[in-house]
Amino acid sequence: MLVVFIFFAFGFVFLSILILHKSVSKQNETTYHHSSLSGSMGWPFIGETISFFKPHRSDSIGTFLQQHVSRYGKVFKSNICGGKAIVSCEQELNMFILHNEGKLFTSDYPKAMHDILGEYSLLLVTGEVHRKLRNVIISFINLTKSKPEFLLCAENLSISMLASWKNCREIEFHNEVKMFTLSVMVNQLLSIKPEDPARRYVLQDFLSYMKGFISLPVPLPGTAYTNAIKARKRLSARVMEMIKSRENKEEEMNKALREEDFLDVLMSSEDLNYEEKVSIVLDILLGGFETSATLLSLVVYFLAKSPSLLQKLKEEHEAIRAKKGDGELLNWKDYQKMEFTQCVMSEALRCGNIVKTVHRKATHDIKFKEYVIPKGWKVFPIFTAVHLDPSLHENPFEFNPMRWTDKAKMNRKTTAFGGGVRVCPGGELGKLQIAFFLHHLVLSYSYFTD
Repeated sequence: MLVVFIFFAFGFVFLSILILHKSVSKQNETTYHHSSLSGSMGWPFIGETISFFKPHRSDSIGTFLQQHVSRYGKVFKSNICGGKAIVSCEQELNMFILHNEGKLFTSDYPKAMHDILGEYSLLLVTGEVHRKLRNVIISFINLTKSKPEFLLCAENLSISMLASWKNCREIEFHNEVKMFTLSVMVNQLLSIKPEDPARRYVLQDFLSYMKGFISLPVPLPGTAYTNAIKARKRLSARVMEMIKSRENKEEEMNKALREEDFLDVLMSSEDLNYEEKVSIVLDILLGGFETSATLLSLVVYFLAKSPSLLQKLKEEHEAIRAKKGDGELLNWKDYQKMEFTQCVMSEALRCGNIVKTVHRKATHDIKFKEYVIPKGWKVFPIFTAVHLDPSLHENPFEFNPMRWTDKAKMNRKTTAFGGGVRVCPGGELGKLQIAFFLHHLVLSYSYFTD
């Protein structure tokens, strides 16, 4: 389970080969013309793209970064994804980059990502469009996280899934919890129930969709990249069909037969066009599906190797359960009492490193401390390097949730959910459903400690 391939890794490997040298040269026109940082530019056109995105264990920074940091320091120059780049493994510079989004830096993902995610993905849009879409997503998070119907859905699906394992000798945990996290999200977003056949079709398309992130961007029939683009089109068409259907007067009569979901709220917004509404739904599903499932799998992996920590977690949940009536479900106040559970999830994010980096580009000539970043250069702040930096974390490779007793201090030294205006808005919502699942898992099963 520990080998978590970074979502965007393989998709960028040969992208630089497809970029014309002329456009790269134009991009790098700047007052500084070059960075004073040391580093290696690698092969012509390809640069060091292949080595940079080569998969590695998520509890390490990988051979490429180890060698370059040892040789050039925590900040160095390179040639990645078809352009000159600055790679930062330094905490202060990373935070500077993240918190100056829209001022000195802008999102700069390759075209292959645009083809898969779509024009209005929150990951790709900038400026006013980004602010507008982000505010809508934040409203969904705030509306949902303490909503009794959401808590009930997350807990009932947890109980149901764990009950289905009762007579199984073994299960493929990560695949199972993907179904759990997807079921929670499609229920809240689109009112698709667990027994609805549409749920499995959505899951199949999302699995194809995700494979596009970890594949070569080869636009040929049958490739994972092409299949991912087709899967997104099918998902978009499904959501669009639901929107059109609900706009019919007949659907208004049926609305009384179901609870209001987020799609109803989204449809009431006159500031969004159809494509933006569809993209918001897919963005929320993407974040709530794959990321939450991966974090839950990482938590179970680390706890299985740490019996004493598992026992401490179990005791916390036994104490919460002891104050509940027989069969009484959890509520928002119970979640707030899960302090050690929060520490466990935060430490799993630090050690597991679900996201390695983000793609940015300098929009101005920038000087930060002794570092010079020319206008037009790509910038890669490496989250993994900061999370595993021994100068910031004592015994950084040790899974130790007790670090997080001083949460404010740790938050200044980690960026598991990014930072600045692009910090992940759904982190708390994902943690909530994971905490409810863990509550019933540790009280119902001991199989992963045997």
